[in-house]
Amino acid sequence: MPPNDVTSLLHLNTGETNDVDMIAIGLQEVNSKINKRLKDALFTDQWSELFMDVLSPFHFILVSTVRMQGVILLVFAKYYHLPFLQDIQTDCTRTGLGGYWGNKGGVSVRLSIFGHMVCFLNCHLPAHLEKAEQRKEDFATILHMQQFEGRVASGILDHDLVFWFGDLNFRIESLDIRFVKYAIDSNILSQLWEKDQVRGAGMLQGLQRHSAGGQGVSPRCPWGTAGSCSPDP
Repeated sequence: MPPNDVTSLLHLNTGETNDVDMIAIGLQEVNSKINKRLKDALFTDQWSELFMDVLSPFHFILVSTVRMQGVILLVFAKYYHLPFLQDIQTDCTRTGLGGYWGNKGGVSVRLSIFGHMVCFLNCHLPAHLEKAEQRKEDFATILHMQQFEGRVASGILDHDLVFWFGDLNFRIESLDIRFVKYAIDSNILSQLWEKDQVRGAGMLQGLQRHSAGGQGVSPRCPWGTAGSCSPDP
């Protein structure tokens, strides 16, 4: 069930929305039982309805949405930008059970924004520390399988800008959880990057890092927010 209030989650009560033109929301593990999916097929699902109701007073409208079982992606924009949003397409890639089940995988919305090709991709990759290779394979599968119509930006990496997010589940290996929390709180990120599964697997080859060497980006702490990590149960 969605929470009663998402205004703080979306920073709607800080006045920052005046400077925000688009909002992309990625959800994972949304209730996808058969009876719930049948209801959502007939009516707007509760999560989409909630975000539309909350964002509408701030002049946002839903541009596009795509769902694959419990993985949902919603892209909102200020209404006055609509004439400049074109070539909107969606895609989804299943990676669960060898590609037959959509509990894992990725969903995307791609569009032209004022002439710039942008892709939003929300994914859910396998959990647990020992599944690093499976996560790497699923990452590559999504990257290869996501294709769009047209000669411009037919693949994910063909876009001018890619926002890839979700429950990636990559871990920091061989470090005690207390040191991980300390390093994050103390901004000693270089030591964490050395043990980051994404870096070790070369996952970001071909993708532009947020900053040189990636060390301006906090490594993944999949068990909670920075400073509130806890190991797998």
